[in-house]
Amino acid sequence: MESAAADTQPLTSELPPLDTQPLVERIAEVAWDKKALGLRALRVLELVNYTDWFIIMSARSDRHAAAIREHIEDTLRVEDGRRPMTTEGTERNQWIVMDYGDAVVHIFYEPVRLFYELERLWSEAPELELTPPVEGHLATGLVG
Repeated sequence: MESAAADTQPLTSELPPLDTQPLVERIAEVAWDKKALGLRALRVLELVNYTDWFIIMSARSDRHAAAIREHIEDTLRVEDGRRPMTTEGTERNQWIVMDYGDAVVHIFYEPVRLFYELERLWSEAPELELTPPVEGHLATGLVG
């Protein structure tokens, strides 16, 4: 019984921390500013050769997805001097992908996220435990 619980715990504590983790935390912080839902950060460094992290989040509508993308892009450009190498999916805003090199951001319209189940495809990736802001409904049930 105890071993089953251990299998579900985030594994990043067993791996050495990455110097790219602050970027992941910054993107999450900025996304929460626009009420992004279900943020998850998957450490894919050991699984792929093009990035360290997948940051996955949901939006309530295509307009909400566009607002999250714009806020991340504008804030990181102005405050952090970072621009995405590429951004795709802005025509329909159903699945937006922003490639920051060390982190690839996936912003899904909620039903599209449920359909593709990206987290299930990358279930072997350790997850970084993110701590949402204390204020608002996003903080319920999560402990940092």
